[in-house]
Amino acid sequence: MTVALEVAVQDVAGAVIAREGGADRIELCAALGATGGLTPSAASISETCAVGIDVHVLIRTRPGGFVYSDDELDVLAADIAAAVQLGARGVVIGALRPDATLDLAGTRRLVDAARTVEQTAGRAVDVTFHRAMDAVADPVAAITALGGLGVNRVLTSGGAARAGDGSAVLAALVAADSGVQVMAGGGVDVGSIASIVATGVHAVHLSAKTTVPDPGATGPGGGTAAALERTDPTTVAAAVAALRAAGGRT
Repeated sequence: MTVALEVAVQDVAGAVIAREGGADRIELCAALGATGGLTPSAASISETCAVGIDVHVLIRTRPGGFVYSDDELDVLAADIAAAVQLGARGVVIGALRPDATLDLAGTRRLVDAARTVEQTAGRAVDVTFHRAMDAVADPVAAITALGGLGVNRVLTSGGAARAGDGSAVLAALVAADSGVQVMAGGGVDVGSIASIVATGVHAVHLSAKTTVPDPGATGPGGGTAAALERTDPTTVAAAVAALRAAGGRT
């Protein structure tokens, strides 16, 4: 069994660290710590795709919940097309209804946008349904419905604050045999990887981030001074080693 390792990164340097550390792919986003992740800039996507690792781009235009208006869905669909045209191998999407069920029409619209640009690009585009999955009332029903929409994988903690505590739901999602890969993510640390792999998931996702002091001043209008987030090479290497030790890769 091979369990893929996906690392969430925010810049070119993080992508290089993930590639050199042995990760299989990255999720590229912006403002991860402050917002949970937003769509990165066009230049960030383009430059990161040149690093030489598969890049899956988070498509999320604002923080907050996952209930989107038609206008917001228009922007999300346009961002999907732009990300793939800039070199992304996958996109990470999600849309819900106010009653904590999948927004099937909205999600179909986003998947269709990916499949349309897939034809233009002449290569396969992976679609991951992000941790909006952890807000749905019935995750097994949700993953089955997502399979019907052509989603490739879901990113989920099993509904828990940390994926290591969501093992029962992760195992149930794998057992549903929906045709959708299950990628465990959310609060994953190196010590929890073995128990997560034991659920049968297809991939593990972690941010592997650390913080460093901000060397510059912010000033009026510059926001609040805070430490800067960086991808930690030691954590990436340890995650790969933990996957190997758990039998997740040869």
